[in-house]
Amino acid sequence: MKKIIAISLVVLSNYIGFSQDHFSGISTSSRVGILNGMINPAEYSNLSKKFEVNLYGASFNTNNNKIGFSDLTSGNNLQDLIFKSGESVNLQFDGQIVGPSVAVKLLKWGFAVTTKANIKFDLINIDTNIGNAISNNNLASAITLLNTNSNQRLIGTSYGEVGFSAARSIIDKEKYSISAGVTFKLLFPGSYSNIGLNGLNGKISQFGGNAYLTTDQPAILNIAYSGSLANNFSNFGDYTKTIFGGLNGMATDIGFNYKLKDGPNKYKVKVGLAFRNIGSMTFKDNNNSSSNYSLNIPNSNPLNLNTFSNANNLGDVETILNTNGYLTKIDGQKDFKVKLPTLFSIYTDIKIVPKVYLTGYLQQKLNKDSENDQITALNIVSVTPRLNLGFFETYVPISNNQISGTTVGFGFRLGGFYLGSNSIVSSLTSNGKQADLYTGFRWAFL
Repeated sequence: MKKIIAISLVVLSNYIGFSQDHFSGISTSSRVGILNGMINPAEYSNLSKKFEVNLYGASFNTNNNKIGFSDLTSGNNLQDLIFKSGESVNLQFDGQIVGPSVAVKLLKWGFAVTTKANIKFDLINIDTNIGNAISNNNLASAITLLNTNSNQRLIGTSYGEVGFSAARSIIDKEKYSISAGVTFKLLFPGSYSNIGLNGLNGKISQFGGNAYLTTDQPAILNIAYSGSLANNFSNFGDYTKTIFGGLNGMATDIGFNYKLKDGPNKYKVKVGLAFRNIGSMTFKDNNNSSSNYSLNIPNSNPLNLNTFSNANNLGDVETILNTNGYLTKIDGQKDFKVKLPTLFSIYTDIKIVPKVYLTGYLQQKLNKDSENDQITALNIVSVTPRLNLGFFETYVPISNNQISGTTVGFGFRLGGFYLGSNSIVSSLTSNGKQADLYTGFRWAFL
């Protein structure tokens, strides 16, 4: 279990250069392309060129509510920092790779075929006392009381998707236009692992150099795993072994767009709204398992948390708890369904003066991260001023999310190449708790 928790620190220390606000700034550019269509399929009818080919795109993010950017190079023990007393631990790593994709504009229509790979890891509402006891076998006092009503989750997943999009201008007047679009996505679940502990009430006692856990009342424990993450949860490489599994799910994006025109193919104001990731996928594998248990650890038989020292995967955790008689199975299944993070987003792009734009963006998740069958997402608000000179574009995204707070980034586009970060300015100047990087190249013509 120590190894399982330690993956979060590996992500932070080794992949820090790599937010869930993927491609922030460039995805709402007035130079409309495939990235715009991925946040709102109606944008495919507004393509700046007749054809666009995406060669590659990659965006990686890590954010948390405990560790600042300077802590990564301070030499301090990251486990001590992330599980220090105070608010519960929330940490997310989110990676997205946009593969070969193509979009075309034909008269009032726009079409696209896109490919994407997703990698995610999260710690959600982890009580610092239980986290510290498991990861370090360390307690601040001889007895620590636990009273947690939330569902503490540790979740990892990887999956691929192929999208088929169509958009059309449905009203096209001299001064304004309205368009709509839809994307149907085929989902290829790769690997999944989740442990959710809901309603943990009890105490941790220290005796003989070890930490022992007992419960005052039964808690609900969910353990689910599939694919390569069933075998080993502690190596980052396990997330990338099976990103694209077999076809086993579908999802839909729906979007609308309004433009107040400023001449042919230009606008003074553009407003878009979209519902994305409406769907789910089913994990099927030979080593699949998803079970709900009642967890009861009596005072007469306390759980030595050091027992989890060599647990590499959730199957090991399940075996340890079952062997000691702490689990009573409620229900279980071999194949299980996982819901995508359904999002509502709305944005406005305003031309302030020629070549200068200001974009406001809001993203709201429509599902609860606490549910065991749910892939997580962030609520985000951002404002992005930009300068677009045609071949060259630069922008400064200013964002806020519920985990790492306010971030300030920087990015630019030179022709088809783009490079940016949603947090580089705030990370370097104010010890921000988010770090991210995205880059890519697309070719537009005609």
